[in-house]
Amino acid sequence: MSDSEIHSSSIVAKEAKIGRGVKIGPFCLIGPDVVIGDDTIVQSHVVIDGHTEIGVANQFFSFCSIGRPPQDSTYKNEPTKVIIGSKNIFREYVSIHRGTTKENMITKIGDENMLMAHVHVGHDVLMGNKCVVANSTNFAGHVKVSDRVIIGGGTNISQFVSLGRGAYIGGASGIDRDIPIFCTAYGNRARLRGVNIIGMRRQGIAKNVISEVVDFYRMMEASALSPRSFIDKSDLMKDYINNEIIQEMCKQIKQSEIGIAPFTD
Repeated sequence: MSDSEIHSSSIVAKEAKIGRGVKIGPFCLIGPDVVIGDDTIVQSHVVIDGHTEIGVANQFFSFCSIGRPPQDSTYKNEPTKVIIGSKNIFREYVSIHRGTTKENMITKIGDENMLMAHVHVGHDVLMGNKCVVANSTNFAGHVKVSDRVIIGGGTNISQFVSLGRGAYIGGASGIDRDIPIFCTAYGNRARLRGVNIIGMRRQGIAKNVISEVVDFYRMMEASALSPRSFIDKSDLMKDYINNEIIQEMCKQIKQSEIGIAPFTD
């Protein structure tokens, strides 16, 4: 606990590993199996429990609950984990539950994400890097979130859904199917609404690559074939074999177990 600042009203288990420069505010509870990396700020009334590993320079605002048992009736207090990377921001009342034995026993958050107030991350969720999740969004168990996904507030995401890299989800959506890379979707139940052109531009993707992605999406949307059947047609795909984003999208469609969200009416 060298160079750390811990308020006298907080309870920090002596077994917990607290890094340098960590600040823990009043009325917090830190469990014995917790590891908190350097320069992390834990504001007032935060609970961090269970086998939880936290990287450096994270911020936990008031009333966060991290590493508590999953909301799963089969959970029998196994030593499952929450693993959190570095430079994340968790606003007020964020809750992150630890994993279960049904998958890899880990709930994992990457680096440089912002989870706004009242976001819930269920058991076995895997989230990448630089995602922005707006207020009151709920992730059910086993959801997979790739890098740089943006999710509007009040969105609910069902079990086992995958959100592709750079996807944009409009607020108050209900997501029960996979969302491919750089696609936009919203609604309850959510439908695909196009391509996240702004997201691709922000990542420095070349204009001609973006144009090909848009053309490909429109062709797939207009086709009488299902997306999986469409991408299996070599004559339709021959012009896109060198576009890495389209190839990644096709891979996600092929690997999807629950299918991608339908196109808009």
